Amino acid sequence: MESFQASSVFPSGKSNIWIKVSIVHWWRLREERKLTVFENMVLRRIFGPRREEVTEEWRRLHNEELNDLYSSSNIVRVTKSRRMRWAGNVARMGEEREVYRVLVGKPEGRRPLGRPRRRWVDNIRMDLEEVGCGYMDCIGLAQDRDRWRTLVSAVMNLRVP
Repeated sequence: MESFQASSVFPSGKSNIWIKVSIVHWWRLREERKLTVFENMVLRRIFGPRREEVTEEWRRLHNEELNDLYSSSNIVRVTKSRRMRWAGNVARMGEEREVYRVLVGKPEGRRPLGRPRRRWVDNIRMDLEEVGCGYMDCIGLAQDRDRWRTLVSAVMNLRVP
């Protein structure tokens, strides 16, 4: 049995970065999937079962049927867009405001062992990456209200599987 060495596949030590990014992305997708499952469960409870016309048997609604019945946006997209909208409001606040200091500040003291927890700003940066803005400065980007508003609406209209 051969042992896998990441350095042979990813030269120059980039494997560690790639693995960390993929784990964070996987974790986020897992959380989004859980939210979608919960939303579908609630919608199935609200709309109830459907009776087949041919066999006259009761059955659960499929996800596509739930999406057709419930015309509002997906809960994941709504959460992302509201998080982005709030981040824009906070980024435009003055430096003397406590909320702004929490957004841009670094915590003092020792941190616990292990992988650092994902911060709120990290979620905002990941949402910007999904829209295609990459590693842009979200605070500087939020100063232009029109551009930030288009980004928020782009996050709202993303296709989430």
